[in-house]
Amino acid sequence: MSEIKVVDVMRNDQGLLVHEEAASTPNLNEKRRLASLDIFRGLTVALMILVDDAGGDWPVIAHAPWEGCNLADFVMPFFLFIVGVSIALAFKRVSNKFEACKKVGFRTCKLLFWGLLLQGGFSHAPDELTYGVDVTMMRFCGILQRIALSYLVVALVEIFTKDSHEESLSTGRFSIFKSYYWHWIVGGSVLVIYLATLYGTYVPDWEFVVSDKDSILYGKIQSVSCGVRGKLNPPCNAVGYVDRQVLGINHMYHHPAWRRSKACTKYSPYERPLRQDAPSWCHAPFEPEGVLSSISAILSTIIGVHFGHTIVHFKEHSARLKHWISTGLALLALGLTLHFTHLMPLNKQLYTFSYTCLTSGAAALVFSALYSLVDVLEWKHVFLPLEWIGMNAMLVYVMGAEGVLAAFFNGWYYRQPGNTLINWIKEHVFIRVWHSRRVGVLMYVIFAEILFWGLVTGVCHRFKIYWKL
Repeated sequence: MSEIKVVDVMRNDQGLLVHEEAASTPNLNEKRRLASLDIFRGLTVALMILVDDAGGDWPVIAHAPWEGCNLADFVMPFFLFIVGVSIALAFKRVSNKFEACKKVGFRTCKLLFWGLLLQGGFSHAPDELTYGVDVTMMRFCGILQRIALSYLVVALVEIFTKDSHEESLSTGRFSIFKSYYWHWIVGGSVLVIYLATLYGTYVPDWEFVVSDKDSILYGKIQSVSCGVRGKLNPPCNAVGYVDRQVLGINHMYHHPAWRRSKACTKYSPYERPLRQDAPSWCHAPFEPEGVLSSISAILSTIIGVHFGHTIVHFKEHSARLKHWISTGLALLALGLTLHFTHLMPLNKQLYTFSYTCLTSGAAALVFSALYSLVDVLEWKHVFLPLEWIGMNAMLVYVMGAEGVLAAFFNGWYYRQPGNTLINWIKEHVFIRVWHSRRVGVLMYVIFAEILFWGLVTGVCHRFKIYWKL
């Protein structure tokens, strides 16, 4: 489930925003970071590790095969929301637009580089002790590339519209929306482009060569019949069609979540061998972080920016929370209404508007709860491991979620590649103790991975060691 892996792109910017945000936070005697945002980031990283490493045994928390929204499907929108909040705080004041744009461009390039290196197929960690990728089959898109696009667009809008609004808002319930109207114009344009393409694009018949070496159809050409427009099913949606035309089918993700659907495997929702009578599209690649869906994902970041603007302009805790909770509930209601009235289903793979609303509303409510507990009630000590992870998210992403540290230990094995220290700990300390593979794997991920990285990042925080992007 590599499609859910993500990292915070605002680690440096958060350091800049600290000193400015403190001025707008009441009852604070010293300048400090917005702890609830760090904890929210750390919580999202922990969820990412949990669903990625335990989702195979617990499919209820893994990505929904197609329509629906499981726990894993909240991870990516949560990160985009956090990036948006951070953008609003980091660019609260822009003294030099050229320098700000240069900083944004440089960070975008670094995101693209790390995305291609870690998710393009070069790294095979942690299970395979090899590196390298056939550039003709290299995956172009990924979570980091999606973040790069959202960050670039929204940060530039934030920078170039600084002169169009004042620091102090006029009175009125919707004044904060009016003050940042350019953001909503961009958001509306993104939505119109996405919906027009999704429902207006004609999807013709298409074919592909099966690239799965474990399949009996390996190397054979398969055809998919479509000839429709406006369909949101797996084989004939416009999102996949745009990616096949722009990226090329060989450069798309070869293990899409739809392989776990009932149409593809009789073991659904587990990932198992495909049915012999499975439709041809079950063998095809699909890019969950493709071009059109990434354009739609920009809206998640714009919503996050709005919540950051609330921190900048609303001085009282109660005013912030009232606005956040009401907005979050409205987004949740809209997303659920669109889904259950069958106007637009919840679908992470397509990044539908209903999915954007639901996940952004959930992010708003989780952030509000953490803000109340941490920044209002000052229960920060309860969440220290999550805060440490959130402050060093890049380290945990590369070394933990991408399996670089695990690959290092797996490189030292006893006689057989499977006889490694990590596998021994998982089997003897967790699975056999709990007498259940599912429970043992879950406990292993919680204690040997999430808690472990909480302690590691705590030590790094003690010595002020941070992996900055």
